[in-house]
Amino acid sequence: MSAIAAKTPTRRGRRSNDAVVGTDLLTNGDTRTHPCSGPHRSLGPLFACRKSRTAPCRFTHRVSRLTNPQRSEPGIQTPAVLTETPTGRLTVRQVFPPRRALARGRGAMAFGLATLALFAGLFAFVKRNPSHLFDVQVTRSLQRVDARWFDRLMHIVSWPGFPPQSRVIPPLLSLIWLSLGFPIEALFQLLAWASGAISATIKRAMQRPRPTPELVRVIVAPLGGSSFPSGHVLIYAGVYGFLAFLLEMLVRPARLRRVATSFLVGLVAMVGPSRIYLGHHWFTDVVASYLVGTSYLLGLAAIYRRVKTRWLNRRR
Repeated sequence: MSAIAAKTPTRRGRRSNDAVVGTDLLTNGDTRTHPCSGPHRSLGPLFACRKSRTAPCRFTHRVSRLTNPQRSEPGIQTPAVLTETPTGRLTVRQVFPPRRALARGRGAMAFGLATLALFAGLFAFVKRNPSHLFDVQVTRSLQRVDARWFDRLMHIVSWPGFPPQSRVIPPLLSLIWLSLGFPIEALFQLLAWASGAISATIKRAMQRPRPTPELVRVIVAPLGGSSFPSGHVLIYAGVYGFLAFLLEMLVRPARLRRVATSFLVGLVAMVGPSRIYLGHHWFTDVVASYLVGTSYLLGLAAIYRRVKTRWLNRRR
């Protein structure tokens, strides 16, 4: 690690980003030189300087801590100051703290493989039994709920998944990340939308008929493709699930972070019952979509962490 040059008060970095998003790599008072030119402010390890690297300057980067001190939890040891490895590179474990083990590593891989195995079994079952009495009973039971607020909620939850908004919101989210100065996050937010292509591929392979008015109540809506799986659920799990993952990683104010992630998780959780209540999908369609969407989300998050770590190493 480069020698400590001076002691300066801790700064939060660029205001436009810091007001909403931060990183788990916050800084302490230690500093080190940065090989770029021109006057500018410290942007922290995840906010690399965009100035030219042709001439040295007096600007200094502070040594990073592993986690946000505002998010410390009882019983969890305060992380040490980040130090370089013998190769001078960061590791995935340093960039993304170990307390998020459920969302990465061997545990995530095992869980993702388990959900895929369950999906494969469900796919084979539905392929042999395209019409099942259990699906009809679940839909009728849910549609017996006679509450105006519930009916309105089910319609609102499904609304973002219908065109044209379903074709505008996902790329708009990616553009927002890009405008905030997060190109890697913008790219992966767009890749999360690829869950729609997965849905279309499975639909072509299954060709399961959708619920009909003779069996259950069906709300008129712009529908396409077969019933299995639910495109709404799969896309929500990919797009809004990955957005919740990014916000949990990057949003610094605890209250804002909890509200945003809770809203998104609730949206993903409610879209399944919504598709059944509106008569657009069967129960097994929804379960299959949650299984595939979960495995895709875990895989995408794992790739993002490694790509982000390599990107940080190149920018150092």
